[in-house]
Amino acid sequence: MKKTLLTVLLALLTATATQAAKKPWENGRLTVRGQYLVHENGTPFFWLGNTAWLLPERLNRDEVEFFLTRESEEGYNVEQIQVLDSNYPTFNVFGRQAFDDSFDFEPYTRPGEYGYWDHLDYIVEMAERMGIYIAMDCIWGGQVKRLTPEKAAKYGRFLANRYKDRPNIIWMIGGDIMGDKGMDSWEALARAIKAVDKVHLMTFHPRGRTTSAWWYNDREWLDFNMFQSGHRRYGQRNGDGDYTIRDNTEEDNWRYVAMSFGDKQEQIAGREVRGPQKPVIDGEPSYEDIPQGLHDFDAPRWQDYDVRRYAYWAVFAGCFGHTYGHNSIMQFMRPGVLGSFGAKKAWWDALEDPGYKQMKHLKRLMSSVPFTEGRCDQTVIASPNGERYDRIIATRGQDYLMAYNYSGRPMTLDLAKISGKKKKVWLMNPADGSLQYLGEYPNGKADFAFDGAYLRGSDRVVIAIDSSKNYFDKWH
Repeated sequence: MKKTLLTVLLALLTATATQAAKKPWENGRLTVRGQYLVHENGTPFFWLGNTAWLLPERLNRDEVEFFLTRESEEGYNVEQIQVLDSNYPTFNVFGRQAFDDSFDFEPYTRPGEYGYWDHLDYIVEMAERMGIYIAMDCIWGGQVKRLTPEKAAKYGRFLANRYKDRPNIIWMIGGDIMGDKGMDSWEALARAIKAVDKVHLMTFHPRGRTTSAWWYNDREWLDFNMFQSGHRRYGQRNGDGDYTIRDNTEEDNWRYVAMSFGDKQEQIAGREVRGPQKPVIDGEPSYEDIPQGLHDFDAPRWQDYDVRRYAYWAVFAGCFGHTYGHNSIMQFMRPGVLGSFGAKKAWWDALEDPGYKQMKHLKRLMSSVPFTEGRCDQTVIASPNGERYDRIIATRGQDYLMAYNYSGRPMTLDLAKISGKKKKVWLMNPADGSLQYLGEYPNGKADFAFDGAYLRGSDRVVIAIDSSKNYFDKWH
């Protein structure tokens, strides 16, 4: 990776400033409040994650610092990583092995030797300095065949004792797998961690087009649900056998939110959600620059406007945040490495891709309002709603509402759904975060049309707030 001296100096200056800033856990540990995550002192937490799956395996120390510095600059505050990846045995860039079939970790944690787990410690420590959480997927789902419940419990105790005192840990069980595959081992792993670590939150990362709520929503160890909307386009099955959703809804990630919240209209026979409503997040949507459907490398690739759509649909439907993904970043592609899923771009070049840089605008938008008071409310949309790309999704609090329109079709919103006799209204461009003030509107229904081409980059957010509030007065 080529870096100029100026680039290095700027990165170091930024890292110093970032480290000096208040860290999120200074507000207390993360807790669940309704459908959102908040800190103990009540400060809301908006999860903006990245699927940095092979971070422990592929990056050296300098690259870890460079990457996490860039993540912090772009507003990412959660890194989803594979502690043990899909290969057996797992090695890192230094050739250090993580484990073997015995799940006895003593041979791999020798004093005075910079082993696999020392490097993972370094990643956690560097993320802590940057104010970033590490969401540890303990062992990727395909490796569950190596886990008995006894080994899983042994591994869970090892992990929990090593990281229970770190402030920036979130636990992930599973890993791209159906929740009923290896269930006894997943349960043993989760409970072993929770027996030692009673502080950090835990979830389950499921297979594409499924949600953890179908299997584990009623478990005491599951703090919030995660779904993987996956990488298929509408009507694309690619030989999936155990298909879990309705035909031609593959891209409708908002449906998984409704499923996880127990919406009867979105329930699928045999997949009913049991137990209390829990927060939910799309932990793996379609990645930027990955082939649609994954396996045909000549297929069209998901673009920045696609990852924006997944993000705004999910959050406005009720998720407490969102996880972005990029084909090259998730596997830390570089020259000389045979990439999966047709990846060719170096990961450091992918950090310049538009979708990667655009996610911070969603985080800033939601953080500008009391978003933990908000709920998805489709009654805000007073005109006929559309299907697929024409689907408009609205969220509102007591004194604000927002509607995401991907295709740019005209729409009517009922501004009377929020407080105030008059409403200040803006139009936001999610591609660059710019706001256009449309004026002050009277209470009631208002029509909105957009000056742009239909689809592909015409997405906009209409924002209306009670005129007595000043949420966006300082937006630049």
